[in-house]
Amino acid sequence: MNHDLTQGNIMINLLKFSFPIMVGNVLQQLYNVVDTLIVGRYLGRNALAAVGSSYTLMVFVTSIILGLCMGSSAFFSMQFGRRDHDRLQQGIYMAFLMIGTVTLALNILVYAGIYGILAFLRVPGEVAPFMKEYLLWIFAGIAATFLYNFVANFMRALGNSLIPLCFLGFSAVLNIALDLFFIRVLMWGVGGAAAATVISQYAAGIGILVYCVKKYPEVHIRKENRHWNPAILKELLGLSSLTCLQQSVMNFGILMVQGLVNSFGPVVMAAFAAAVKIDSFAYSPVQDFGNAFSTYVAQNYGAGKSERIRRGMRDAVLGAFVFCAVISMLVVRFARPLMSLFLDEGSADAVTVGVGYLRIEASFYFGIGLLFLFYGYFRAVNKPGISVILTVISLGMRVLLAYILSAIEPIGVTGIWMSVPIGWILADMAGACFYIRGRRKHLLLGS
Repeated sequence: MNHDLTQGNIMINLLKFSFPIMVGNVLQQLYNVVDTLIVGRYLGRNALAAVGSSYTLMVFVTSIILGLCMGSSAFFSMQFGRRDHDRLQQGIYMAFLMIGTVTLALNILVYAGIYGILAFLRVPGEVAPFMKEYLLWIFAGIAATFLYNFVANFMRALGNSLIPLCFLGFSAVLNIALDLFFIRVLMWGVGGAAAATVISQYAAGIGILVYCVKKYPEVHIRKENRHWNPAILKELLGLSSLTCLQQSVMNFGILMVQGLVNSFGPVVMAAFAAAVKIDSFAYSPVQDFGNAFSTYVAQNYGAGKSERIRRGMRDAVLGAFVFCAVISMLVVRFARPLMSLFLDEGSADAVTVGVGYLRIEASFYFGIGLLFLFYGYFRAVNKPGISVILTVISLGMRVLLAYILSAIEPIGVTGIWMSVPIGWILADMAGACFYIRGRRKHLLLGS
């Protein structure tokens, strides 16, 4: 079912469209959480540290693909809002070739540089063998990540957020089942956890591609639309390259923080691996709400409905605030029981470190919730450069402060946790200034 977000009740439409996306990401985060939980419980602290560090690296690599897909999705939404089906088909054709080429290049680079990656991340000797084994498996799933995200973002651009959820849900269940089978029955260790993820990714990617080809005439590119169009390529690159840069900068900053965390040893690495999964799971719905809001803005921007965009921003901020307030209270209250799910009784020190992380981050979830709305808004009104600036502010301050504060002996690793909400708040302040000063100009361009 496709949603036309240019008419009807704003909040109801936003919630109806965003809910399947939220559920889908919760499912994705859930199987990441279960993957981490199974590894932590059955393979031990060092294996958990390896999987956690690998996950941060994999997110960085795939963020390049995801950024390109999200940027292309904004283009698709605009053409759908304008009812320009020829430009939509030309955009699909060129975006698929462009992102597919980047995916292939990334796959080659990460395999060629695996030893350099381990050295860059300062992985301790007792963790390195586990991490190498995991990475050799997990990197085989990059192509599947491309397939799923390209097709899912295309469907969401046209207002269909339900079908991507169905394929993701199937993938999540399959991943959990394979995790237990490969680790508990076949005793494949961390390689089994990675193999389960890769198989599940291909199941979702190939499945959704086949469905899309059968159900969407837009992807049956007519011969006259399969040609080189410099104007469309320029527009796609303008949206996609900056969105890609934003995602890459954001996750490269997180990767640098991961390297700093690794320097504190396996206890902090294991605590960070578990706490980050809980953290991401907690605020993932508001991230998806921001992505849904971006589609809403892009469709209305293409249709020239500037007043509807202004009202949508007001409603979206209110909705994000309510959600974040509830989630913040729950995570702060249940931080210790949540950490104890991932680590056994012999890892009490890691549990304590993780609780400290969660209570600091969770107290400021609205900061990142608002930031996701700004990201979505500026991407949708064809100003992705501003999203990059906000990311540089958020992550730049996070990395800078993490290294400075953690070097102060009384603060130590807590300084890494403190740097995160400070970065969110500074980026929110900048985003509010950009929005207020440029709102009229941005929206008039779409009219």
